[in-house]
Amino acid sequence: MQITGNSIVGEIVRANFQAAQIFENSNIDFCCGGNISINEACKRSGADATVLLSELESVLQHEDYDSKYFESLPLDLLSNYIVERHHKYVSEKSPFIQLKLRKLCDVHGANHPELFEVKQLFDQAVGNLAQHMKKEELILFPYIGRMVNFKHNGTGTPAEFGHVLQPINVMMDEHQAEGDRFMQISKITAHYQTPADGCNTYEVTYRSIEEFGKDLHRHIHLENNILFPKAIELEKELIDN
Repeated sequence: MQITGNSIVGEIVRANFQAAQIFENSNIDFCCGGNISINEACKRSGADATVLLSELESVLQHEDYDSKYFESLPLDLLSNYIVERHHKYVSEKSPFIQLKLRKLCDVHGANHPELFEVKQLFDQAVGNLAQHMKKEELILFPYIGRMVNFKHNGTGTPAEFGHVLQPINVMMDEHQAEGDRFMQISKITAHYQTPADGCNTYEVTYRSIEEFGKDLHRHIHLENNILFPKAIELEKELIDN
């Protein structure tokens, strides 16, 4: 893949997810704010575009078979994967982290009042993500599935399509809100650094939140950079035909 300063961040990560870490290291948002050029992203983050391009070119020399797999998946199967892998992860991991944060606030809150803010932000994220995922599972993803069925099996009528952009815009706005929230958590925790007086629970909790944030980034990437653009293209194809 040939890249220049005008290459779009999200498209690079879509082609090879190994590039995501390079962008993260430069404080560049590849999932929620990936629809900008490398030059623009570097201007916003203060990163050196020449250095970044060199690092990306080195990584992109190696094929990423996971990215090829996701790119090749039919949209209904990609939706199913997101639900089974990422939605379930959020649902199953959230209670564990919330329990650990409550314990940290009880034990270390007096010396580390920032823990209460981290807990509040994470609790807000959990509540919002639960509603967000439900909307995807009950409304947007079934709609995408109907489009796929119509294209391949002729099930349904073209008249029922033409409404995918509005829910996608809502989902992307909600993605941005959660991306901003986890950026705030990372900043408050000094990028998940356990303080000198932190116990093992402190370390486990911070590592768990960090992992949760990384999983959320890939979750959002699969939707913003692959599923949603392809769904918009598919709907346009069905309507035009």
